[in-house]
Amino acid sequence: MTDQRTAKPVIAATGLFTPPQSISNDELVASYNLYAERWNARHADAISDGSIDAKTSSSTEFIEKASGIKARHVMDKASILDPEIMEPRLPERSDDEPSMMAEIGVKAANMALERAGRDPADVDAVLCACSNMQRPYPAMAVEIQDALGCGEGFGFDMNVACSSATFGIQTAADFIRAGHARSVLVVSPEITSGHLNWRDRDSHFIFGDVATAVLVESSDIAPADHWEILGTRLKTSFSNNIRNNFGFLNRAHPETRDDDDKLFVQEGRKVFKEVVPMVSAMIADHMEKLDIAGTQLRRLWLHQANANMNRLIAHKVLGHEASDDESPTVLDEYANTSSAGSIIAFHKHSADLVKDDIGLICSFGAGYSAGTVFIRKAA
Repeated sequence: MTDQRTAKPVIAATGLFTPPQSISNDELVASYNLYAERWNARHADAISDGSIDAKTSSSTEFIEKASGIKARHVMDKASILDPEIMEPRLPERSDDEPSMMAEIGVKAANMALERAGRDPADVDAVLCACSNMQRPYPAMAVEIQDALGCGEGFGFDMNVACSSATFGIQTAADFIRAGHARSVLVVSPEITSGHLNWRDRDSHFIFGDVATAVLVESSDIAPADHWEILGTRLKTSFSNNIRNNFGFLNRAHPETRDDDDKLFVQEGRKVFKEVVPMVSAMIADHMEKLDIAGTQLRRLWLHQANANMNRLIAHKVLGHEASDDESPTVLDEYANTSSAGSIIAFHKHSADLVKDDIGLICSFGAGYSAGTVFIRKAA
């Protein structure tokens, strides 16, 4: 292993898998409105006597004003858009087949390895860091490790919701600093379409599917074109304002089980008011500790959940309204992909930076959880 006195962790490369199917806001709105129309017709009497409220129709304008989202990639488009189904239909695979999460995670990981010129056998550890695991065990990370053909290392799963990837990057960096590994893959396969209630007008437009990978390595073995990790910081603060109660214990109380109620829910206005100042203060404090001024930041790769949140956070950090170049967004194409969002932004909008440019990868979400990774281009 690398001498822990000299080991410096860097981001060697990233990888991205994008599902080929995409749903536009217009398609989603047409499907939802047809569902709402049929639902209202079936419950006309109860709506008429005031027992229940009618479902309100949606619009593309509402979605884009609320979030900045224009489309989202998904693993199964047809079933989501079917007003009688409105959820993904993904055939169960046998135990001898690769799981869907492992499959897309491997595709992202292979891209990262290829970009770094790294052989899978040289990878010491694989962390599967994402919002929802396809199963409790065996660990998704161990399956990905095996499918890649990695060496005699280790793998484990970790979940800190939308901050999972940044938490994974710090964990990988710590392994390298401590001499426990030289090359670590942080893989974030996000099949968020499975934990979303597509019949909920206020949230059904939020999420999309994707997989990302970040290869964190010791600087002495990394390719010349890498990013120095200047510092990482993590923060959690308990909140019920973003929650998902779907899990194996649901079967223990079948009399109250309602899968819709167990899926993703949030108090959007509360999240906005509480998370923006929390994250802004966290970034500012971390910058002060690292002696980095806002004028030194070339680019922000922020969590891709809401365009308005990112606009406010970027303004507080930079001291002015951020341009698309300073704070790029991928919400228009990908929507919110949970832990993968800031990594997608970094993957797609970092090649143009030059030596000594400084940037910030930042996540925030359920928990609350937040992570900051300050990086500098090495070459």
